[in-house]
Amino acid sequence: MLVGVLSDTHDRLPMIDAALRLFAERRVEAIVHPGDFVAPFAVRPLLAFDGPIHVTYGNNDGEREGLKKVLPQLVDGPLFVALGGRTVLVHHFIEWCEPVDVERADIVITGHTHEVVNRHDNGRLILNPGECCGWVNGRCTVAILDTEALFAEICELTA
Repeated sequence: MLVGVLSDTHDRLPMIDAALRLFAERRVEAIVHPGDFVAPFAVRPLLAFDGPIHVTYGNNDGEREGLKKVLPQLVDGPLFVALGGRTVLVHHFIEWCEPVDVERADIVITGHTHEVVNRHDNGRLILNPGECCGWVNGRCTVAILDTEALFAEICELTA
């Protein structure tokens, strides 16, 4: 199963649109976003995606009520989802993940740091797609996760 993963979009609509175009081209079957949308208008583009969207709040998602109205499935982490036969733990910040939760997961998806992390640890994929927004480090990145291969490709976006 291919999954589109983006984080820390921080209201940057052109990059959210670029991510969604890439996900459509690559025919991802689900989207995961571990937080920091920021405002409700920034989540509306995700509604065009024809598949499941798994989302958690981040530390900059201040307008929670408005975000929840647009994406009712939005929750505080940890969020566990089954994708492609794998158990996926989604939380905004790796430091917020309890060790017992990490142990339950085949894949851990986080954000928060705006830095790409794509590594295996004890047979588990640890993935932070970096920042979709590009505000902090100047790179707009997302990931295409292949659950069968337990592999993620980091993709750089341009508007």
